[in-house]
Amino acid sequence: MSQQVEIICWLFLCSEIESGERMKRKFWNWVKNETDEERTLMLNGEISDETWYGDEVTPKLFKKELNSGSGNITVWINSPGGDVFAAAQIYNMLMEYKGDVTVKVDALAASAASVIAMAGTTVLMSPVAMMMIHNPMTIAIGDSMELQKAVGMLDEVKESIMNAYEIKTGLNRTRISHLMDAESWFNAKKAVELGFADGVLKEAQGTEDRAGRTVESMMFSRTAVTNSLLSKLIPRPEKEKTPVEQLEKRLNLLTH
Repeated sequence: MSQQVEIICWLFLCSEIESGERMKRKFWNWVKNETDEERTLMLNGEISDETWYGDEVTPKLFKKELNSGSGNITVWINSPGGDVFAAAQIYNMLMEYKGDVTVKVDALAASAASVIAMAGTTVLMSPVAMMMIHNPMTIAIGDSMELQKAVGMLDEVKESIMNAYEIKTGLNRTRISHLMDAESWFNAKKAVELGFADGVLKEAQGTEDRAGRTVESMMFSRTAVTNSLLSKLIPRPEKEKTPVEQLEKRLNLLTH
């Protein structure tokens, strides 16, 4: 090969980029309200880190822009995820920010983007938004020792991600781990119920719609769906039944 190819391993998706290429798209944008000190941060698209992967938009630049102003900020998120280490840095920067951070999930906060969302002083979700959490992923090539190192690294990354979820939700780590194992998708109501969000944007007072029906929360689990499908495709063996004659003998013994 004439050019070196780097493997990009993200929390949500993996791709290949030739070294030397630079991704010109910037995945965030600042909007300042001229009437007050508050600013709005728009996070759109995949989260990547220039330091490793040649993206023009780096956590270093993010920190510079974040600290260039003061006052409370609102963060709008619409992202499928991306680099877990860049997300971790952004999470830390938002957690350390002196003003209040209100996170609003526009459409999707999946994978690494859900980690960033946990940095909000208040987290609000659109009524039609979704949040997804799952285990970190990577691609590993090498002998058994190298693969074991990759497994150990993924385990440690998962533990670090769970820290952010635990701080925000108050759920125990076992529950969080099971949710990540199952690749869990939450609608706005379910995210609030589990503690990943604090409220629903523009939610009407009460929990009933115009027809008076209760609006229920919903969680999708890839593992649960797979197990349910397998249970229908693979019939379970019938339990051995007790013959009538044996039952009659037992009844006779009870009467004597």
